[in-house]
Amino acid sequence: MKAAAAPEFEVSAWVGAAGPVSLAALRGKVVAVYAFQMLCPGCVSHGIPQAKQIRKTFARDEVEVLGLHTVFEHHAAMGRPALEAFIHEYRIDFPVGIDQPSEHGPVPLTMARYQLRGTPTLLLFDRHGVLRHALFGMVDDMRAGALIAALVAESVADTGPQPHCDDGACRL
Repeated sequence: MKAAAAPEFEVSAWVGAAGPVSLAALRGKVVAVYAFQMLCPGCVSHGIPQAKQIRKTFARDEVEVLGLHTVFEHHAAMGRPALEAFIHEYRIDFPVGIDQPSEHGPVPLTMARYQLRGTPTLLLFDRHGVLRHALFGMVDDMRAGALIAALVAESVADTGPQPHCDDGACRL
């Protein structure tokens, strides 16, 4: 039985995107989403740099990187103008969604829907839009890369035999 696609994010706006971004529109790609807050030390020192490295490392036709600014504390200090300055200063070159605030408490809607424990959190979706990994805290670069590469390879394996390359030689 195939797992269901993950629910869409509930965002008030996308920064750094030509228009709205949806998981459904990204089907066919592996999607790496970093949930972060500007005032989160682990996000600034590890999460954002790792997201930027993922974007640099993997082909854009294979892996899409997104940010999700999910504010659950210090709301007054982390509005859209501050986020836009943060994105500019940290040279974030991927779309960042602003998690929709909740009317019922400090935890925004997408954070609640996905039951995120905090930030940074790396969410990895397969090519079918299924959430496969939700990794809270600082994720080792090698582990993140291996998980993403495995998701990329899954769909490649479905298309038939693919070359395997090691030691400079490629073969079926």
